[in-house]
Amino acid sequence: MRFKDVFSIIGPAMIGPSSSHTAGAVRIGRVARQLLGELPEQVNIRLYGSFAETYRGHGTDIALVGGILDMDTDDPGIRDSLAKAEKLGVDVSISPSRGISPHPNTAKITLRKGERSVEVLGSSIGGGNIVIHSVNGFDIKFSGDFPTIVLFHLDKTGVIAGVTKVLSDAGINIGFMDVARAEREGEAMTAIEVDSPVSQEVLVRLSRLKHVRRVLQIDLSRKGRERS
Repeated sequence: MRFKDVFSIIGPAMIGPSSSHTAGAVRIGRVARQLLGELPEQVNIRLYGSFAETYRGHGTDIALVGGILDMDTDDPGIRDSLAKAEKLGVDVSISPSRGISPHPNTAKITLRKGERSVEVLGSSIGGGNIVIHSVNGFDIKFSGDFPTIVLFHLDKTGVIAGVTKVLSDAGINIGFMDVARAEREGEAMTAIEVDSPVSQEVLVRLSRLKHVRRVLQIDLSRKGRERS
């Protein structure tokens, strides 16, 4: 990982004990929650590598669930996140896995609410930093360090050009983009990291583009917490 600043090493303001096993885990959970867009009814978490070996002692389980409840890394409520989830009626299942993973600190989170679901594979890479490796089976990467627009669309000519034009017209600078598709002209997904949060008006304009199915924004900089 390229050095950014001292906070890349010591991590963000957080509930400990570990920036990798707790702060990073919170951020992975928040990404999954923001992708679903609401409080899930069911949570299934599979842990890999050192996450699987030490998750109870390092608080990875409560950190992931805290993030899924939209708690930030420094929220003291993280310590009671499992009890909070139960109180809210969220069914949580957490299990270690021996499967192959892209990084030692990796979790696969599946959230369900009614007929909607989202599956996120993410890793905590140190200092509270994360990498999302896939969403709903699409090999698409983003860091969560910047506001990220996620688009579900068809793999059709002109879709990406239309998206970049909307962002350019709104004066929004693209820092990183990743596109993945299931098959030629089939379902596709695009993640775009931008310099600052995007307004609802811009998101609506993107959602009205031809062949775009759904648009949402991941923004870990905003404060949030699910209330009972």
